[in-house]
Amino acid sequence: MLSATAARLNSLPRDTRDTLFLLAVIGWVVALQVGHIPWWCTALTAGVLAWRSTLALRGLPLPGWGWRVGLLALTLGATWQTHSTLLGRDAGVTLIVVLLALKTLELRARRDAFVVFFLAFFTLLTHFFYSQSLLTAAGILIALLGLLTALVNAHMPVGRPPLSQAARMAGGMAALGAPIMLVLFMLFPRMAPLWGIPSDGMAGRSGLSGQMRVGQIAELVLDDRIALRVRFDGAPPPQRDLYFRGPVLTDFDGVEWRPLRSAFPAHMELQADLSVSGEPVRYEVTMEPHQRPWLFLLEAATRPPEVPGTQAFMTPDLQWFTRRPMNELVRYRAESHPVFRHGPLVQTVALQDQIELPPGYNPRTLLLAQQLRRQIGAGPGFSEALVNAALERLRSGGYTYTLEPGAYGQHTADEFWFDKREGFCEHIASSFVILMRALDIPARIVTGYQGGELNAVDGYWTVRQRDAHAWAEVWLQGRGWVRVDPTSAVAPGRTGSLERLVAPEGAIAGAIRTLNPDLSAQMRAVWEAVNNRWNQWVLNYTQGKQLKLLKDIGFASPSWTDLAYVLIGVVVLVSLLGAAWTLWERQQHDPWLRLLQRSRARLQRLGLEGGSHLPPRGLATRVQRHFGDTEFTRNVTQWLLRLEAQRYSRASPDTLATLQREFQQLAWPREGNR
Repeated sequence: MLSATAARLNSLPRDTRDTLFLLAVIGWVVALQVGHIPWWCTALTAGVLAWRSTLALRGLPLPGWGWRVGLLALTLGATWQTHSTLLGRDAGVTLIVVLLALKTLELRARRDAFVVFFLAFFTLLTHFFYSQSLLTAAGILIALLGLLTALVNAHMPVGRPPLSQAARMAGGMAALGAPIMLVLFMLFPRMAPLWGIPSDGMAGRSGLSGQMRVGQIAELVLDDRIALRVRFDGAPPPQRDLYFRGPVLTDFDGVEWRPLRSAFPAHMELQADLSVSGEPVRYEVTMEPHQRPWLFLLEAATRPPEVPGTQAFMTPDLQWFTRRPMNELVRYRAESHPVFRHGPLVQTVALQDQIELPPGYNPRTLLLAQQLRRQIGAGPGFSEALVNAALERLRSGGYTYTLEPGAYGQHTADEFWFDKREGFCEHIASSFVILMRALDIPARIVTGYQGGELNAVDGYWTVRQRDAHAWAEVWLQGRGWVRVDPTSAVAPGRTGSLERLVAPEGAIAGAIRTLNPDLSAQMRAVWEAVNNRWNQWVLNYTQGKQLKLLKDIGFASPSWTDLAYVLIGVVVLVSLLGAAWTLWERQQHDPWLRLLQRSRARLQRLGLEGGSHLPPRGLATRVQRHFGDTEFTRNVTQWLLRLEAQRYSRASPDTLATLQREFQQLAWPREGNR
């Protein structure tokens, strides 16, 4: 089938063949963006490329300016309707993709082709706005080689050179440029992205955000993307103790949980009051970009993690922040103490923020709190007994941990405790904290990641977005803040390796897992280990690593000045090597033969066949027979005979430089004309 397709392609006129090849490359460039552009953009681009392909195959004229202007107006309107702007990352990528397709509708001259080439190269760069993964880089490399092949083919002479020849030249150019690319990658200063990356929409998917809206998501789609990779220096804690702390949510308006905005003066606000015991757990985290200034650390860390390029600080609720959003892959080292205590040991007025409930919400939960208070009674350990009673209700009350709890109404806690009795971790944690506050027990929600899985190939723990979790903290007299995970009371396996909800698989992955579960797990582990290496050695090549490289090659105290000197030195050295190679190449090759070959090639482009191996005199005879008795024929014939005499006659008055200059001054007709 491939040979038949190649044969049909070779039978087409060259212009048609080259146009179809360029359109196929553009189609591949756009296909890489399908997951990031609106559906109408994909449909419009595919339609335009198919239309242009049909015109090329049938030899029909290109559409007039009215069609192009109309499609451009439609694109601008649809972009505005979709993004509410024509500026920014998403709107800009949408426009550049459609404009690339529309430009093919006026692809008449070589100049138009060059505009298409450079638009396509720019479109390739936009892929890195969304992903810098190994798979994305591989797709872009294929597109780059395709565009280079089309560009080389556009510069090749008239005739019908095969695309394979252009592809070989493009591959050679890419190979020659690879060392330069490597040097620039190693030594060019690390700079922040030129465009900011806006926050992504995570509604309906597992993951973390700065707030938690309860009950608005009827079905949770588990996101299997990697959030963190963790490597422990020694033995890791048990999986059930892997709580990576993130945003702490305290304010509740009946629908949404948000971070605390206390009305108390700063000196009256709650303090961390963190104390730890035992040996710390030391580890290294590779965190994927999430466009927020959060760091995820195991509970609880007393010392700031070592984050390249920024400083980290801890808030009173033990959440770690940086001074800029994490818009790129970052790797940091940290140490945490699994045994810790934090918060005040005695009642303070600032704890009032942690028991506030909005009026008019969840009346049945308030009645449940009164019933529990009457059942437990008063006395020592009263608060702890109420907490245990609520957990026992979760364990024995027929509650279910599920991805499809259905949409909740206004009174989310009431519906969870008495009606639906099912939900995922946000429903359970929110309903539990509301009940605790109704019992006058200070409580809040902590979000983050819990658990993970060990990759046996590279020894890293992989924490995915589907491991995003919400748990509770309650304040107890004499103990401070205590972690309580109500989801574990409903589904004990959630914090271990069993009974964890998994994302639905595609058909191919599902078939492989069904046929051979071990092979599927091994393939996934190998692929993620390869991706991790890509992250560690390429995406995480930071400013610190550049300076460390200079230190390794002998700089005692490297700085950016030293880096600039090294980069300039490498550029000068490469330039000198290139000049030396050029001089050597000139000395190794006969300039007379090169001039003869240039004349042969020029005559061949004018239609002279069979002269590729003739000497000057034989070539002159062939010119006379082919072009007839014209002034051009006489001039070229005389020049060829003088070229032969310059080589073989001692009496020749001509120098090679004279003949080279006269070759340029000959009145060559336009290629294809006689």
